[in-house]
Amino acid sequence: MTAPVSFSHVGITVPDLEKGVEFYSKALGLYVIMGPTTVNHDDSAIGQMCDDVFGEGWGSFRIAHLATADGIGFELFEFPKTEPERRPFEYWRPGLFHLCVQDPDLEGRIRLIEHYGGRQRMQQVRSYYPGQKPYRMIYCEDPFGNIVEIYSHSYELTYSAGAYV
Repeated sequence: MTAPVSFSHVGITVPDLEKGVEFYSKALGLYVIMGPTTVNHDDSAIGQMCDDVFGEGWGSFRIAHLATADGIGFELFEFPKTEPERRPFEYWRPGLFHLCVQDPDLEGRIRLIEHYGGRQRMQQVRSYYPGQKPYRMIYCEDPFGNIVEIYSHSYELTYSAGAYV
């Protein structure tokens, strides 16, 4: 058995990089490490890495780097062909379903999310152990329709007692 790995970062494509940086920094409280920057196709190390990932002819894109309080990175990408779209929520399809952040003040965080263009997806905050433990959660969306879950307590605390038993 191998040791668990540490989580480094997640990359999210958005149709409006400035709006994405504003939302993730002000609504979710992430730190901006590197503001919006353009990456062009060239022979640099990053250009070659992008060739490996995107294939030849990708042209250019814009990127910003943010981080959570515990050092987890968020890369926001804006590609020239990225158009705003609202896809149906098809939770059963393969791919990223949601990301989750932690804040003991769920109601305050929901207000920030709504103020910066996101929305509350669930009708109310839910408790994992009603009447027993204070572990709560809610699903919201960023301004682009990406699902953002918020926990009141850490993942380990929430599930260590067997939330579904």
